Amino acid sequence: MSVTTAAAIRSGKLLACPAALRRAPLAVSVRMLRGAAPAARAVRAEATAEGVGKAKGAGKKRAASGITKPKPISPELREFVGGAAELPRTEAIKLVWAHIKGNNLQDPNNKKIIVCDDKLKKIFGGRDRVGFLEISGLLNPHFQK
Repeated sequence: MSVTTAAAIRSGKLLACPAALRRAPLAVSVRMLRGAAPAARAVRAEATAEGVGKAKGAGKKRAASGITKPKPISPELREFVGGAAELPRTEAIKLVWAHIKGNNLQDPNNKKIIVCDDKLKKIFGGRDRVGFLEISGLLNPHFQK
């Protein structure tokens, strides 16, 4: 890449680029070199024949697996999430955090501690207070293998 092109990228003036590069977003990775001046950056732009910034296999979707795969859940967790029979672990954790944030259930003195209300006590085994790192472990028994 020439110095003038790098200067155009830094200044935001890319009007001289070919039309194909202006249509699609350009994938640019910037790496700062240790001890180098801010102007000395390594800039790399990738363009393929299919389009600018497209990775190999970008159009293919993989099947859900692991914690993103929906699994049957217990009646207690089903009641908490609103009646869904199957749910991925990631979605269950998101719903629990949405409930915690929405009802302001974090301890004001220590945000790492969750003060459980009646709904959370049902899925956390009746505990009054739970550490935020314990949440995923306490949800594990609610997912059937």
